[in-house]
Amino acid sequence: MPVLRVAVPTPLYSLFDYLPPAGVAAANLQAGIRLSVPFGRRELTGVLVAVVDASDMEVATLKSASAIIDSEPLIGPGLLELCRWACDYYQHPPGEVYPVAFPTLLRKGREHSALAAPGWRLTTRGKGLPEGALARSPKQAQALSLLQQAVAVPASRFAAAGINRAALRALAEKQLAETCDIPAQPAAIDRGPRPSLTPEQRQALDGIRASAGFSCHLLEGVTGSGKTEVYLRLIDDCLNAGRQALVLIPEIGLTPQTVARFRDRFGDGLAVLHSGLGEAQRYSAWEAARSGLAHIVIGTRSAVFTPLARPGLVIVDEEHDASFKQQDGFRYSARDVAVKRAQIDNCPVVLGSATPSLESLHNALGGRYRHHRLQQRASGGMPPRIETLDIRQKTLQAGLSEPLLQAVGDTLHQGGQALLFLNRRGFAPTLQCHDCGWIAGCSHCDARLTLHRRARRLRCHHCGAAAPTPPGCPECHSQQLMSKGLGTEQTEDYLRRHFADWPVYRVDSDSMQGRDAMRELVDEVNRGRPCILLGTQMLAKGHHFPGLALVGIIDMDAMLFSTDFRGEEQAAQLLNQVAGRAGRADTPGRVLLQTHHPDNPALRAMLDQPYHQQALGLLQQRQATGLPPYGQLVLARTDCADAREGEQFLCLLREALEPRLRGKAQLIGPLPAPMQRRAGRYRSQLLLHCQSRPLAREAARELVTAARNLPARGGLKWSLDVDPLDMF
Repeated sequence: MPVLRVAVPTPLYSLFDYLPPAGVAAANLQAGIRLSVPFGRRELTGVLVAVVDASDMEVATLKSASAIIDSEPLIGPGLLELCRWACDYYQHPPGEVYPVAFPTLLRKGREHSALAAPGWRLTTRGKGLPEGALARSPKQAQALSLLQQAVAVPASRFAAAGINRAALRALAEKQLAETCDIPAQPAAIDRGPRPSLTPEQRQALDGIRASAGFSCHLLEGVTGSGKTEVYLRLIDDCLNAGRQALVLIPEIGLTPQTVARFRDRFGDGLAVLHSGLGEAQRYSAWEAARSGLAHIVIGTRSAVFTPLARPGLVIVDEEHDASFKQQDGFRYSARDVAVKRAQIDNCPVVLGSATPSLESLHNALGGRYRHHRLQQRASGGMPPRIETLDIRQKTLQAGLSEPLLQAVGDTLHQGGQALLFLNRRGFAPTLQCHDCGWIAGCSHCDARLTLHRRARRLRCHHCGAAAPTPPGCPECHSQQLMSKGLGTEQTEDYLRRHFADWPVYRVDSDSMQGRDAMRELVDEVNRGRPCILLGTQMLAKGHHFPGLALVGIIDMDAMLFSTDFRGEEQAAQLLNQVAGRAGRADTPGRVLLQTHHPDNPALRAMLDQPYHQQALGLLQQRQATGLPPYGQLVLARTDCADAREGEQFLCLLREALEPRLRGKAQLIGPLPAPMQRRAGRYRSQLLLHCQSRPLAREAARELVTAARNLPARGGLKWSLDVDPLDMF
């Protein structure tokens, strides 16, 4: 008798065995289908991972699955293997990994259905009517004529022809026509014009084309060098071979611009997947990818698990971006999963960035990835000129110095556009009482509340808690409340007053609400009229603003100083990405950095060296300390209502691990997390520093085994983060 090994959506570190439902043929039991299974008192939707022989098992105690939901697998062997690898590498419960390959509607057990459009067709009686029938009813006759020309006609075609639903209902009442579903067809590939390639683009393209089967390529190109055109040419090759391409981008905000460019080149055969879609939209895009109706799939992080009928190419744009790492729950890196997926699917994967992560650069320099560099802008333009503004002892207005304000004004008067970067949303990061010193803090986190003056709210940017702005100090009842620090709202207010004749657009997660907000903003800015863009890192990622002549970084010091060992790398990446927005077309670019530390060695390195050269220096530092990519990190976290319980759990975990990991990993901690209290719960962590990836994988397995055997009291939760980016 076969036994079904099922991934059930629970946080438990195992698959669960079930007997087949009564009367179900063995041929219908294929890995990749969904089943309804009893689990405790609940009925859950699981994924069949394997069918095994019961000869060596005790089957008498096994429950039977309640029902088979799918008649055929919805995810194929390649994606099943990818999920198995992800479970093992990230040491995460399979019941929380396999479901990510399905849209939410299917996770809930909804019946799978192919994509179809509503339509109409003739009944047997209707097929017997001659041409020109129903002449006394012109609209019915027109509808009948359309129906006589095809087996089925989409409902949209009647609307386009001016035929209303009343005419169609009349045909149905006469039993001449009936509704039907018309299976969706792949959209035609409508190739648009292609610009000529630069010699560097041609060399990179030929180098990637030369590889057959799986190969991993790092495309390192300065901003404006034409990386996207290389992607488009590779996708063209992929489509010519009858394959599908998967393109990952870091942010939803990049989707409209990316989709528009891809649609201009290839037509409408695109499927778009991101968290901003409704459940029905996400299902339709997922099914278009799975069935092969979509030629190109464009999506954010989770799209890496989307099933493809004919995988042929994987592209990860802005591969260095931290948004590709899931920071809660199943903590995977979409970039790293994409590389593994391409290996399983035996197709090339291209990682593109102007500022590659040190991990990818290390792999390229070591020969594991093939390295292609674009060092010149495709338009022939010069890189922007970067200057520092020493603001020590200078008067600042909403964070803006007089030289920066003057430069913005000159740019606007000359018909150009200016971008001001401040990676801090809200009006001010602190609300304080001038009389007694009280500071508005979050009651759930070790964090201060940010003042959002327009909404008249105090908000915690860590847990989401919010409260109305108090009329006075809750401690001494003084009315002398003052804001301290700087946020985009405050700077926006000043800019609107100071530059009243020009539009100011604030771009952050508070202002860019709505599915089309970013697209509408990009369209407006790209009309070319003088304006000021003020925003956070949402503006730094891949947007193309041809009229942008000036970039001003309001608080360079906030980018420069960090307790994270990746801080200098991330500051250099962000500086290059922001600066790269300037001078993208014929407009020469200028970048001004406001700082209190113009002589800081790290800042001087960023200004005096190209990113690639600076990254080589950072790699030498990492090698000396054994930090990634020369070593691997694994982080165990606890989350509980009592800080002592979390630290005690990690102490016991360390005691259990030390005999098993002797010489294989350095254990650091347990220690409170840098922000110990968040959302009303206390967090502690234990860090494992390993000298190689194989040792890290072994250490992660040992850690999970040991943690599962320890009691977790008082609602304590523990989690594992392999290759952590966020140490908080």
